[in-house]
Amino acid sequence: MAFSADELRVLRRALAIALHPAPLPDEDVQDCLRLAGAVDEAVGEAGRLRAFLLADLARYRNALPGSLSGYLERLQDALAAGYDPRPEDLAALRALRGGPVAAALLERCQVLAERSVRARLAGRAVPATAPAPRSRLLALPGGRAAEPEKPKAPAAPARPPAPSERPAPKPSEVFPPRRRPVPPPQQRAAG
Repeated sequence: MAFSADELRVLRRALAIALHPAPLPDEDVQDCLRLAGAVDEAVGEAGRLRAFLLADLARYRNALPGSLSGYLERLQDALAAGYDPRPEDLAALRALRGGPVAAALLERCQVLAERSVRARLAGRAVPATAPAPRSRLLALPGGRAAEPEKPKAPAAPARPPAPSERPAPKPSEVFPPRRRPVPPPQQRAAG
């Protein structure tokens, strides 16, 4: 996740306030709430992207053997992102292990699956396939919670985002397409 310079300034202030609580001006509280909203939105977008990628992996797995290269590529990407291989993945790789890439992936997936099972049996937490929901930011120490309740004025109409606020990145910006390696030129033997 990348932060803009303004978001980093707000984050730095929020961390300083967390370490040394002090009353906050309304503007600082609003900045922190906007940053928390942006982080929540980015986490939600990452969860949606992960769900899409896992669904895409399942579609390619279901279309095997015709989608062999696409499935292997997506499985490698998912493993790099922390995906725990499922029994369906292991079964598909066993059926495809005639190829060198599938055989190498099968070995890697078996090691990861075994590690995951051992961790579950030992009672340790294993990374979930989806991120856990984050609780909403309700109050900041020394912020509005420290002030007595004031009567609320009618809410102002929503303003359009300022040009300095960055929109959420598109999945293609976060995960650019993979470049396929160029095979080395074949050399001919003289003779």
